[in-house]
Amino acid sequence: MNASSSGQGPALKPVLNTLQLWGIAVGLVISGEYFGWSYGWASAGTLGFTVTALFIAAMYATFIFSFTELTTSIPHAGGPFAYSKRAFGPVGGYLAGAATLIEFVFAPPAISLAIGAYLNVQFPSIDPKLAALGAYVVFMTLNIVGVQIAATFELCVTLLAIFELLVFMGVVSPGFSLANFTKGGWSGSDSFSLAAVPGMFAAIPFAIWFFLAIEGVAMAAEEAKDPKRSIPIAYITGILTLVVLAIGVMLFAGGAGDWTKLSNINDPLPQAMKLIVGDNSNWLHMLVWLGLFGLVASFHGIILGYSRQIFALAREGYLPGYFARVHPRFKTPHRAIIAGGVVGIAAIYSDELVTLGGQTLTANIVTMSVFGAILMYILSMLSLFKLRRAEAGLARPFRAPLYPYFPAFALFGALVCMATMIYYNPLIFGVFLALLALGYAWFLATAHRRAESEATVGAASGH
Repeated sequence: MNASSSGQGPALKPVLNTLQLWGIAVGLVISGEYFGWSYGWASAGTLGFTVTALFIAAMYATFIFSFTELTTSIPHAGGPFAYSKRAFGPVGGYLAGAATLIEFVFAPPAISLAIGAYLNVQFPSIDPKLAALGAYVVFMTLNIVGVQIAATFELCVTLLAIFELLVFMGVVSPGFSLANFTKGGWSGSDSFSLAAVPGMFAAIPFAIWFFLAIEGVAMAAEEAKDPKRSIPIAYITGILTLVVLAIGVMLFAGGAGDWTKLSNINDPLPQAMKLIVGDNSNWLHMLVWLGLFGLVASFHGIILGYSRQIFALAREGYLPGYFARVHPRFKTPHRAIIAGGVVGIAAIYSDELVTLGGQTLTANIVTMSVFGAILMYILSMLSLFKLRRAEAGLARPFRAPLYPYFPAFALFGALVCMATMIYYNPLIFGVFLALLALGYAWFLATAHRRAESEATVGAASGH
């Protein structure tokens, strides 16, 4: 690939195979099995949250089957940005690109804080925020060194993370009790009533955290050797892997003892294991160390994702062209990698976010990331419907099954999620809108640059 798929600017090198793409798909998300989701128990209880999680799993499954059609039709590093721009023009491209950027830039700080929390379990003297900062430095460097090395590393840590989740289930299984899982499972009550429903809706962002960012494989599409074949395989096997793991982890953790002790912490799995094996078991030490692989897999993979999004937006003139440079030796978007890291580190140290809406810093960062994701899901499904009508002849190596029902259900689910999240998180939504508005002001102020760039490319290509 000697040119970008947009026909302008530097291009990325196609080197990734199917197994590496599966590793990225699962690795992007797998930290969601280790932490974040248990915050949903605080409002919904175990049984209420299970209902919420199953609904979200269905939304993600139908979304991925539909989204794969877009990814294989338009294999561009910008992913959703490229699909919405093609369907709805520059403004559509801006909204999808900005939403995806917010999702992928705000997810890593939450994961890095969890890395810090896990290390703090093993070494109480370590400052979790300092450990989070160290994680950024190490894994930004690894991403800069090369995508092939980064993807191989991602595959290895993802396999280790899956192994560790299976070990966790095996170790806690002797002490598993369904009675523990169901006790107070409907927002604190043992039996279902309509009073439990609000808590189930409030838990939506934490159910989304189980699957958030799997769509990031789209941003590696430009670097795939055979995107039309390998991306559908990676996506579909990836979502199936994650659904099975999510159900298993949630069930075994909740059945290990008093689940209320796990509902507002960043390290629910080690704490669940403590309920079974005690504080000093070798199993616990192994879980903490290997559990880091799950967090590292997602952290590392999402750095790959946000950097490609920044790179693609800069290449198209939606962000300063400074970020569209590729490293002369490593052929990676090094400036984009560093830029996203600076924003993430700033979020870690933005202590005023701790009290916003009365939630923890991690919960607020997760919620912000999810707002970006849901807006992107809505725009992507609308793009699918629009392109089916407007570009019926577009080559579609993979077509969404059960069209229009799968994308319609995914769109419905995303709209329900967005409405619910706005209702329960008005302050975070206000910050989200402010970020979009600031970006839109930049978008309007730089419109002339994009017009000049497109005119130059058109003249060079003879159009």
